[in-house]
Amino acid sequence: MATERDLNLTRIGVFYDGNYFLHVSNYYNYTHERKSRLSVAGLHHFIRNQVAQQEGTDERLCQIVDAHYFRGRLNAFEASNQGNSLYYDRVFDDILSSEGVTTHYLPVKTNQSGVRQEKGIDVWLALEAFELAFYKRFNVLVLIASDGDYVPLIRKLNTLGTRVMVLSWDFEYTNAYGTKMITRTSQDLLEEVTYPVAMHEIIDNRVRKNEPLINGLFVPQTKQRIFEKTNVKTTTAPTEKKSSIMTLKNGFGFIKYPPNNLFFHYQNLVGVDFNDLAVDDEVLFTISKNDKGEDVAINVKLVED
Repeated sequence: MATERDLNLTRIGVFYDGNYFLHVSNYYNYTHERKSRLSVAGLHHFIRNQVAQQEGTDERLCQIVDAHYFRGRLNAFEASNQGNSLYYDRVFDDILSSEGVTTHYLPVKTNQSGVRQEKGIDVWLALEAFELAFYKRFNVLVLIASDGDYVPLIRKLNTLGTRVMVLSWDFEYTNAYGTKMITRTSQDLLEEVTYPVAMHEIIDNRVRKNEPLINGLFVPQTKQRIFEKTNVKTTTAPTEKKSSIMTLKNGFGFIKYPPNNLFFHYQNLVGVDFNDLAVDDEVLFTISKNDKGEDVAINVKLVED
């Protein structure tokens, strides 16, 4: 028979819009002063704590009983041409698996113009979230997303009596091309949910920013560096070029290579994290073409002393 403790258990379901989560994690790793990625384990701890506060119950009685991650993904051939993309995808899959997160991937398709398109993720997430909320009877469903397209999902969940918490991040920065990049959460989405949580305000709050719960939202620097340098081959290929880094900006950089300087992206680094690079560092790289047919540097790695 169910005990009184079982009856008081707050059942939590967590649903990630993976593309949004990756975008936010990249922001904190490459642009924000934290210079570190979001920790899935730390985020789940934070969620349990936040739900306990909102529901007025003990954190020990708030348990994540289901978690799902949705994202579009390149096919193996395209990913193999994106530096260490395949390796890091597998590492992140291992992290999600260790935290009990079920992954759902849709193939990213390239149209005739060479533009990669990610379609259907929000619809798939919404359908799975509603179906699981119906059958598993979540008390609280946590949505890590920012798109107003999820408003119909929220309204449907409200009919089930499921409280909805949205973790949202609002921020802006200037990229390597001088373009201002702005991320904002849909106001319509925030108005529909039971518990809107502005993560950027909590993380940057002067009083709370050094709390263990907030610091735990990020991967420790030493652990992150070890993870990003493990099992990565750095052998020199015959087609490699050698030069030095000219500029570094938010996750992007340029390598000196007359007559034009070569652009490179943090996803095309091998055996080194972008945050460990410095201007004038010598690097090895190969030259490839981007979607516009322009020369860019890929497989960029530091020259060993």
